[in-house]
Order: sequence, then structure tokens, then C-alpha cells
Amino acid sequence: MITISGTTVKTIIKESLLREQVDPTAAEHVAEGLVSTSLRGVNSHGIRLIHHYLAALKAGRINPKPRYKVERRLPTVAVLDADDTFGHAAGMEAARLAIEMAGEYGSGNVAVKNSTHYGAAAYFALEIAAHDMIGTSYTHADSLIIPTNSKRSFLGNNPVCFAAPVAGEGPFCLDMATSLITFNEVRRLREINGTTPEGVGADKDGKPTTNPHEITMLLPVGGHKGYGLSLMVEILCSTLTGMPFGPHISKMFVDLEKKRHLGHFVGAMSIDGFGDAGAFKLRLRQMLDELRAEPSLDPAKPVMVAGDPEKKAFAIRSQDGIPVTEQELAQFQALNTTYGIGAAL
Repeated sequence: MITISGTTVKTIIKESLLREQVDPTAAEHVAEGLVSTSLRGVNSHGIRLIHHYLAALKAGRINPKPRYKVERRLPTVAVLDADDTFGHAAGMEAARLAIEMAGEYGSGNVAVKNSTHYGAAAYFALEIAAHDMIGTSYTHADSLIIPTNSKRSFLGNNPVCFAAPVAGEGPFCLDMATSLITFNEVRRLREINGTTPEGVGADKDGKPTTNPHEITMLLPVGGHKGYGLSLMVEILCSTLTGMPFGPHISKMFVDLEKKRHLGHFVGAMSIDGFGDAGAFKLRLRQMLDELRAEPSLDPAKPVMVAGDPEKKAFAIRSQDGIPVTEQELAQFQALNTTYGIGAAL
């Protein structure tokens, strides 16, 4: 197995962005967001995306030096114009604002407009949970999900994320797309000539297929329920922000000169507003431990809770490095050379 250390690849990503004149704070958020996601085992939304982001930056889609503007502000609600910058930076700016409002008023809800792809939704919700708050994070995406009874896509596989602090371990974190896997994962499977599970995607005619090279659309998880969740997130991220919705959103991997005008929604809720945060974290730890102790059908597959696989991956990859393919390693070596970074790979 080929691996690359999180510290090394973060240096390469951040320095590559800085050499393209990206705002230092934005570069830090992109690098940290991508590396932390890969360390948590979420390969589809991790370090592999930096090459796409650099291409979009050079093509003019992404603004390297944003001037954020809070367009509307009430005690617990705000609208943030991200000035078409990196979604990781926009999302973290929204999280910072939500935390600030929640610290003063008990809750903070920030709708983001004029942003770009923001990677894994967990990056922002986990930041909020680190402040002893409950964090939520949503974004919309390319038109990839087929609505129930339709044969063509309309909504994105819009993610839902919820994070809460836990005593003695990292936060509980549910981060799920409204499809069984993301389209970035489909693209990764194409690269390694893999196959997808049943019920993941459909071809151009709307017929289910397990061949990632034939998949052009995704099926909603749980049928009409996943479709409903996608629509809920779309309302928060497009209808509420005035951004394009569904099929009107620019595609992620084509026409990189076009702005995407994506919307996000980030929320923070102060646990201390309901009671002692320390007691909450202990109660949540007790519940999670009892769930994990439940008898399993297969002794080799214990009962887990949302976020457990990511915590396990983080512990392993923080020590052993992030697994990459030969192609991915070559791509990072090219960045290292092209920008004269000099990182030890």
C-alpha cells in the first residue's frame, strides 16, 4: 500500500494554493478540510479534489481573495455572501459566525450564497461540536438524484450532517449524502475499474446499473425518503439563499470558467442553553457505549454508531498515512515539483 503523511500532503496543498495567490486563511481551510477528510477515511471528498480545485481556480471559477459580506443579520440568523471563493473557506466563515451567535443568543443559523463545492459537510459541523455545541451542515450539488417515479435527475445528492460533542472521544457525527454513495466516489471507482453496489446508480436512460462507467445519475437512498431529504436541503440552500436549484446549477467538472453560485446552510446550537454541556456529553457517551455493546448478528461486525468508522480510520491514518494510488502519488509529486515546494514525499 502506498501512503502519504497527512502533514506532508497538507503542506503541498496549502503551498500550492499560496503560490496561486490564494488568501492564506482560505488556503488553510481548504488544506485542513481536505486532509482531515482523508484522514477520516472519506476518500471521495478528501485530498484527491485539490487538483480539481486548482483547475477551477486557474479557469476563473473560484475567487482566490474573497471579500465576505454579511448581507442580513438578526440575533440568530445571518446571510453570508462568500464572493465565489472556496467552499471550505466559506463554510468555515459561516461556522465561525454561527458559533459566535450561538454563544451569545443560544443558536446561530447562517445561509451562505455565492460559494463553490465545500467538500465534506462534517468539516464544519465538527468545528461547531468542538465548541460544545450541536452543529449542522448542509449544501446542495449537481443535479444527480432521480426523483421518485422519474427517469432523469433533478436534485443533488444533497448532504445532511449533524455533530454533537461526546465525553472522552471525538464528536458523534452523522454525515450522509442522500444517495448510497456520492458521484465523486463513482468517479473514483471508474479510475480503479471497480463496481458499485446494487441500488446506487442508473444509466442515461434511467435504468439501474452497477458499472460506474455507465452511471450518469444516482438513486436516492431509501427511495422517496431520500428524495424528500434532498428536497429539504435544496430549500435551505437554494430557495432560502436565492441560488440556482437542481438542474440550474453549473456542473462541478465541466465549464470551469463558470461560477457555480452554490448555497450552504450551517447551524450551531448551544448545549448550555438547555442544561450543563458536561452532563450532556456524559449522557451521550453512555448511550453510544450501550449501543456499541448490543449483540451483533456477526461477531466480526460489531454494532457501531455514525462516525465510528471515521474515528477508526483517523487513528490509523494519522499514524500510518493516507492511502493513495500510484496515479494520486504522481499527481502530488507533480505539484511538489511544479510549485517548488520541496516537501519530502
